[in-house]
Amino acid sequence: MTQTASAKPSWTRAIGIGIVVSVLTAIVMVALLKTGISPFPKPPSLAFAETLLGRPLPMPVGLLFHTVYVTFWSVVFVRYFPRKTLPTALGLAAVLWVVILVVFFPVVGWGLAGLAIGPQLIPASALPHLLFGLLLWGLDRYFGK
Repeated sequence: MTQTASAKPSWTRAIGIGIVVSVLTAIVMVALLKTGISPFPKPPSLAFAETLLGRPLPMPVGLLFHTVYVTFWSVVFVRYFPRKTLPTALGLAAVLWVVILVVFFPVVGWGLAGLAIGPQLIPASALPHLLFGLLLWGLDRYFGK
């Protein structure tokens, strides 16, 4: 008698979803930055890359950091979360948002919750995380098992 185990989604599928989520969120964030709507002094992923490497860097390096970060968390969700519901995806996005506020922003010199730049960074950083959660959940459902 053969027994079927529930298999995890493939690495290819998980990484593909992560890259698509990364590209879509980057398009929105760069468009908001270029139009002057975004209150960020520079893309957060670029600020992190510059802090990590200790020198000014071109935008593509920041986009690469963004892609790696978003793809990593997308793979974690797609491959390892037992419940892939909308509330779960939004919960992951919310946890990552809090980490950005209390760890990432201080590391890049923007202060706790970005308050060294201004309180507008709090909701401005929430929106990309909300988009991340929605896209992650939607693409995982769309691309099925």
